[in-house]
Amino acid sequence: MRRTRFIALGAACATITVVMFSSVHLVAGQSEAASSHITQVYNPYPPGILPSDLSSEITRVQREVDLVEGRALARWKGLSHPVLTGQPPVLQNIGTEAIETLGELMLYDRTISPRKNQACASCHMPYAGFSGPIPSVNLTMVAFPGTVHFRAGKRTPQRHPYAPFFPVLQYNQGQGLFFGGNFWDSRATGYKLRIPDGEQAQGPPVDTQEMGFPDTACIAFRLSQAVYRPLFEEVWGEGSFDIKFPRETERICATPGGAAVFGGNTTPVPLSAGDRTRANIIYDRWAQSIDSFEQSVQVSAFSSKFDAFLAGKYTLTPDEEAGFKLFNGKGNCNSCHLDGRGTTLKSDQADTSAAAMVNPLFTCFGSANEGVPLNPGDAFYYQTKPDSYGFIANPYGFGYRDLGLGSFLRSAFGSGPNPNVNWKQYAPTVDGQMQVSSVRDVALTPPQCPTTEAPGPYFQKAFFHNGYFKSLKQVVHFYNTRDKYAYPVTSGHCPKGTTEKVDCWPMPEVRNNIDMTSGNLGLTDEEENQIVAFLQTLSDGFTRPYLNSDTYTGACMKGGSAATQGNEHLVATPPLPPCASAICGVAPVPSPSIP
Repeated sequence: MRRTRFIALGAACATITVVMFSSVHLVAGQSEAASSHITQVYNPYPPGILPSDLSSEITRVQREVDLVEGRALARWKGLSHPVLTGQPPVLQNIGTEAIETLGELMLYDRTISPRKNQACASCHMPYAGFSGPIPSVNLTMVAFPGTVHFRAGKRTPQRHPYAPFFPVLQYNQGQGLFFGGNFWDSRATGYKLRIPDGEQAQGPPVDTQEMGFPDTACIAFRLSQAVYRPLFEEVWGEGSFDIKFPRETERICATPGGAAVFGGNTTPVPLSAGDRTRANIIYDRWAQSIDSFEQSVQVSAFSSKFDAFLAGKYTLTPDEEAGFKLFNGKGNCNSCHLDGRGTTLKSDQADTSAAAMVNPLFTCFGSANEGVPLNPGDAFYYQTKPDSYGFIANPYGFGYRDLGLGSFLRSAFGSGPNPNVNWKQYAPTVDGQMQVSSVRDVALTPPQCPTTEAPGPYFQKAFFHNGYFKSLKQVVHFYNTRDKYAYPVTSGHCPKGTTEKVDCWPMPEVRNNIDMTSGNLGLTDEEENQIVAFLQTLSDGFTRPYLNSDTYTGACMKGGSAATQGNEHLVATPPLPPCASAICGVAPVPSPSIP
């Protein structure tokens, strides 16, 4: 068996633990004894999981977030006052810019978290295609730390661009497939707002692992104190914040969600029924405003080389053109990441189809299980102990399996409540499936780090829901050779004489419902690289500058090979216990059963 290198942090952990000294605030009904200061350091991770530069990198991103927030504030100050006129009333002339600017101000607002240290953008910065902005996190723990810095989620941050175009989740009875929704598991269905992207924006502020408020009313409370409150009232009405927040609201909202003092109560702010309704309306306005920004040309820009090519203003290089043909043919990428043209899978075929779309989104809006291996570097597996607030993120440890859409349909642990009981019956048919994200901006990086691929200089990203892949080369090689180099091992245990991610692929985390349209495509090494070259043409910022992509102040990485990128940080998977009953034992149970 090949030995896997463990990355020892040693004393480096001491530079991080300072952020974990916590105090619990007194809330309604809480005893004085329970409110005493707690100084226990929460660090459940073994060596090799947390990057040694985590604390300094969090500080760097906070500075960059504040910089963009400052730019947005300046833009707001330069806006003319909107004129509400017409029937129905419309903010004439600048209504669009006003709501998009409001959404941007919200996205970069660090006060929308208990400790005022975490914004939506803390995990979604523009220079990374609005995905994870810390290279060392992408390389190691994968999931980004939240307001309580040693709490971390379970998946990679999805990109914001083009996500607003996903429709409301629906089950297509003719095809027997789900389409739409947002998040990797599609749990932001859009059932209420009819905007899945907006409902996605409502998740992180009250996610215990992310921004971490204990109550959605805390968002209304903090927005009522925001410097841009006048803009909110201009867009949504002057009476928006007519809410009588009780005196203890500040103390409640300064305590992270999941804290034992709340006893499981998800509405600890004691509002009247009327004020609770008004706070809920503000939370919906939060969602609509952020969706407006993410759907705008500032985020979903359609400004890539490929868009210029479609307009006849750019000629693809020979490698890019070859990659485009492979994307639509031998590579079979176009069958899920639709480019608005035909798919030509046979060597004797020629694509004579006309473009069906001039702004293709490179997704089918569906979900698929590609057979991705379990990633033991994911921080979520190790959060099995109570933190300083008495919260346990994952009591099942490595008994957790990410069933994706299947978990959501069951309303099982690790997902959210399913609003449609009729969907539950289909859970076994979608176990392991994750959303087919748009591949637009998948390769977007800061200007000074022009690629995601080693030897670089490159910006390290993490790909797929669990960040197992560290380069686009690995992603394409996986699609190409998953079945050719399949081994019955877990990550970190490839046989001697093989190299993980090159000629050894560990077994899938979820073996059910695997997409068999990929896995043994017969692509050459050169053809894999040509597909990567084509994917790089989908990065926005070619025809005009991409907003705030210049804000990265970190370092680029250099050296190594894209084929083995990140392998020096592989963590050996421990012996896996059976899938926990709270996940795999919820009816209708997976079929076949998941080990």
